[in-house]
Amino acid sequence: MQRRTVTWIAVAVVLVIGAAWLLWPSAPPVRAQDRWITVTDGPRDDQRVRLDTSFFPPAGGGRAPAVLLAHGFGGSKQSVREEAARLAGEGYAVLTWSARGFGRSGGQIALNSPDYEVKDVRQLVDWLARQPQVLLDAAGDPRVGVAGGSYGGAIALMSAAHDPRIDAIVPQITWYDLADALFPDAGGGGPENGVFKRMWAGLFFSRGGPEPRSGPGGPGLTGGADDPGAPAASGDSGDTAGSGGPNGPGGSGDPAGTAPAVPATAQDVRCGRFLPEICDMYQRVAESGRATPEAVGILRRSSPVSVPGRIKVPTLLLQGLSDSLFPLGHADANARAVAATGAPVGVAWFDGGHDGGDGEADWLHERTLGWFDRHLKRTPGAGDPGAAFTVTRDGGRDPGTRRPVQLHATAARYPGLSGSGSATVPLRGAEQPVANPPGGSPASISTIPGFGGLAGLAGGAGGLGGLGVSADMPGQSAVFDSAPLTAPLQVTGSATVKVRVRPAPGAEGGKTSSAPAAGDEVTLFAKLYDVADGQAPVLPEGLAAPVRITVPAGGAGEATVRLPAVDHRFDAGHRLRVAFTTTDLGYSTPAEPAVHVVGLASQSVTVPTVTALRTPATGPAWWTWALPLASLVVAAVLVLTGRRRGAADHDPALSDVPLRISGLTKAYGNGERAVDDLSFTVGQGQVLGLLGPNGAGKTTTLRMLMGLIRPDGGEIRIFGHRVTPGAPVLSRLGSFVEGPGFLPHLTGRANLELYWRATGRPAEDARFAEALEIAGLGGALDRAVRTYSQGMRQRLAIAQAMLGLPDLLVLDEPTNGLDPPQIREMREVLIAYAARGRTVIVSSHLLAEVEQTCSHVVVMRRGRLVTAGTVGDLLAGRAPAGGASARLEDVFLDLIGENA
Repeated sequence: MQRRTVTWIAVAVVLVIGAAWLLWPSAPPVRAQDRWITVTDGPRDDQRVRLDTSFFPPAGGGRAPAVLLAHGFGGSKQSVREEAARLAGEGYAVLTWSARGFGRSGGQIALNSPDYEVKDVRQLVDWLARQPQVLLDAAGDPRVGVAGGSYGGAIALMSAAHDPRIDAIVPQITWYDLADALFPDAGGGGPENGVFKRMWAGLFFSRGGPEPRSGPGGPGLTGGADDPGAPAASGDSGDTAGSGGPNGPGGSGDPAGTAPAVPATAQDVRCGRFLPEICDMYQRVAESGRATPEAVGILRRSSPVSVPGRIKVPTLLLQGLSDSLFPLGHADANARAVAATGAPVGVAWFDGGHDGGDGEADWLHERTLGWFDRHLKRTPGAGDPGAAFTVTRDGGRDPGTRRPVQLHATAARYPGLSGSGSATVPLRGAEQPVANPPGGSPASISTIPGFGGLAGLAGGAGGLGGLGVSADMPGQSAVFDSAPLTAPLQVTGSATVKVRVRPAPGAEGGKTSSAPAAGDEVTLFAKLYDVADGQAPVLPEGLAAPVRITVPAGGAGEATVRLPAVDHRFDAGHRLRVAFTTTDLGYSTPAEPAVHVVGLASQSVTVPTVTALRTPATGPAWWTWALPLASLVVAAVLVLTGRRRGAADHDPALSDVPLRISGLTKAYGNGERAVDDLSFTVGQGQVLGLLGPNGAGKTTTLRMLMGLIRPDGGEIRIFGHRVTPGAPVLSRLGSFVEGPGFLPHLTGRANLELYWRATGRPAEDARFAEALEIAGLGGALDRAVRTYSQGMRQRLAIAQAMLGLPDLLVLDEPTNGLDPPQIREMREVLIAYAARGRTVIVSSHLLAEVEQTCSHVVVMRRGRLVTAGTVGDLLAGRAPAGGASARLEDVFLDLIGENA
């Protein structure tokens, strides 16, 4: 009666919790209000442009801080709609818009120019100040933040510099100096001396290319002042998309396709929706491969570098680790510029960028929300104020879902690209000749620009660009290696190296002199590789640093090269490799063939470190600590109503018998039996093979043996103790079922130590040395598991199962995925283990493997016992005790044929 009462109480609690969960009020739905807003811009404020916008009132009503949410290059307001709805659901008034020249908005693209896009944003802020849902700090001054990625990140920075009403910004994966982004020079020469980022520039400008036009009054490629349907009011038309309409005069086309198509003009095809002066600038630099003073001026006017000391608001910079378009150095320059004004700055390097990566959308949302909560809602302690610098690092894979885990290392201060410390690593290698091929082809590959963001340059999605695709063409690179590292080295920031280039004495074949003339320039691409024996070199994030070096006649040119900023761990035993190539797929390189000699001016590379970065201890997500109370109640019920363990749980007569299974039965939900009245006994020192085709019930039997699932009938006894979930006797059993699972960034030894700590047993009981000797992993034990072959992973799994040297070792298909030499090694491990007086049970569907490994065998079919005995007897056709004679091969062939 008491047990029944407790059970009913538990059921009642579960029902109450379920009802509360279902009836708990949810946030009201967020509805977007589509509007056309007319703005006036241009150098003389004489252009009128209609912007397609959406306003998301704050959930819950009332006045709230506002957020302007900008899209990336090539996108539109639809690109950020989901994030806008999430922010509105958190209590913000959110305005999204299609920037001029994009989506359904009019106007032409001016690359976030102060005369165009920045003026547009100022008038959007004016519009927000008139909305009854927006919190005001003063008349005409809304409390407002700006967030966006790439193109949208740059407008956040530029708007903050030009509009003092903006209170906080969160720019993502964006630039500091657009001229430097497209014409980088790792030697410090500036964009005037930079190497043209040809592929990224081409992709960038193609995203503003021509779009189909639907006739007069359609979207047009010019828009602006010539729009006959633009409302007379300046900035607050209030027109919804349905009244005034995207398809009305000055609108954005005819979705129904009723308006006649207008053929694109030659200028449309040439320049798309760009301002003519920007189009002309790109045409010139793309043809020459060199930045002109006019190009640098245009690009810098749209960059934070042009407004020093004017961005004075709290700024959270979110920059992608996988980004060859706007690498980490741009976030660093923005951070230093804003910090110089005294404004709060946060910097985060996350797993994403224009070249791919995870993207971490939810984490970025939480960081953005926390920043705005702190600086717009003025919520004390919001947004983790103690983490001024955050770096995403590989946390291996979740053991349950097998999905990658991101860990976030934090530091209280941002150290910059030079780190808070440094290490000097000696490099070896003599001077080496390198060739620049005719036409710059074939080109070496560091990354494949654009493959991580073909859906638009707003950043995010993964692709080939983020997969570490790299290849240096033979004869085009000089390499310099360190000795193997004696300890792991975590590099965080930009390493530096000094390079020297001189003319080659001559080149055989070819009609062009191999030696540069006086004052000639040599283009090189510097890379920092992670090299391990037996593996392909790894180029972290696929990044290269271009540099131009002037070589005087008869002399040598030198440069201190700042390598790309990365956060990368070089494991012990690995080598650092600095490589200089003459070509790169993503850049414009000299077409004339030449040969140079490349060496190091200083035989070392200096790498930055940040010892203050701390990675939080891994553990379950916060919500797992708040699992429904029902789980606690159920656990209490199990404790209160569990079976009493008494004399019946132990049979002294079986104390020396490793395993006895009697009448074991387990049925599926449909009533079909996976294991059907199974009985057999295993003695000490045996290697028993549990043999049968797939579906024979082997794994189900092993799972019941380990206490993972309960049998429907019969019993299992280990050394006389009855097996139940959590039974103490299970500590004498070691096992692995359905494949090994390890944290790939940890060494084999660290994985084993972590596993043993999780058992809660004393370290001295693990007997690591004996288990590892049997497994025979040797020096591989101190390498990261991600470098292991499948066979080594299996051996590590066996070593884990052997920790504590259990009396009974149970392995499910341990040779899966192994080649013949690896299978032979595994066989030797198991036989050696049993030879020490212990017992091994191996499930397999391979007859030959059982014959060579096992001393005894149990053959199963459809959950039932077919035959059992010693392998020798069954191979010879001798009848086991109480059974009929049959050869093992014949039995197994019958099973295979029946199963087929």
